[in-house]
Amino acid sequence: MELGLYTFADVSPEPGPGAIGAHERLRNLIEEIELADQVGLDVFGLGEHHRPDYVASAPVVALAAAAERTRRIKLTSAVTVLSSDDPVRVFQQFATLDLLSGGRAEIMAGRGSFIESFPLFGYNLEDYDELFAEKLDLLLAIRDHVKVTWSGRLRAPINDRGVYPRPFQDKLPIWIAIGGTPQSAARAGALGLPLALAIIGGEPARFAPLFDIYREAAKRAGNDPADLATSLNVHGFIAETTDQAADDFYGPQAEVMNRIGRERGWGPTSRAHFDQSRGPNGALFVGNPEQVAEKIVAQHRIFGNDRFLLQMAIGTMAHAKTMKAIELYGTKVAPIVRKETAKAIPAVAAPAA
Repeated sequence: MELGLYTFADVSPEPGPGAIGAHERLRNLIEEIELADQVGLDVFGLGEHHRPDYVASAPVVALAAAAERTRRIKLTSAVTVLSSDDPVRVFQQFATLDLLSGGRAEIMAGRGSFIESFPLFGYNLEDYDELFAEKLDLLLAIRDHVKVTWSGRLRAPINDRGVYPRPFQDKLPIWIAIGGTPQSAARAGALGLPLALAIIGGEPARFAPLFDIYREAAKRAGNDPADLATSLNVHGFIAETTDQAADDFYGPQAEVMNRIGRERGWGPTSRAHFDQSRGPNGALFVGNPEQVAEKIVAQHRIFGNDRFLLQMAIGTMAHAKTMKAIELYGTKVAPIVRKETAKAIPAVAAPAA
């Protein structure tokens, strides 16, 4: 199983004492990716957002900078908001990243968990679903053919035009990222694309049926589910001790979740809720290396996933603490997980809803 990290490159939404600005955060981000590569992690993802509390509105630029400081780690978006972007430019940018990195680029395409990019780039939210489906169709056509003839309703047609440069890899990996919608899981399976499932709340095992839907849709479309990769993308943090991990992570993570919650009408989180979520059946992977490794392996038994990505740099987390957590992830957690998952433990049925 591949192990990695992802982040949205959080910054302080308001200036003030202790605030982390865009310049500092981007410099720290490159150091985090470089360290993740050095300690043997497999993947680093960077999410696209267009808000004052995140600096990664152009993830591929930061990933290209990281490509020059790394040697082995895969570099992916997490996610590219394909609905409000142009598939031609997305492909060109990631093909360039792939060439710079020697074949380590991936695209994780999604509809996005925020809507700011739609009015920013002049798209109608009423076309939310159709935009993604149509642009994904074009992106796959570009990926699979040097010269493209394509037409749709919401984007101008292309008539026998080449899209360059071509990537270093024969076929640029394109993942579909979802947040829990069965229809999205089925679409990924029908298209034969790898699937990344984000779980940031609730009991993870309850989401396992989405992978069943995905694999069944793949089978019906003539795609062998055994050939399709799956990923779990979750929140968590690692420190030398459980208490330290919880104390370090709770403040920044709670601040972010409460800020977003106020926008979306969620109730406030609390330390009690946080502590419950980092228990064996909760969605947070927070603890010492042995605890986090044990929980990753336990979830692998349920999901049979091929990749696990952890979002640790949430909010205004101190850079030194994030760097230590990355070191522990690569040197302590990863060896345990790789040893256990190499035993090819079969997936078990999820509990009934």
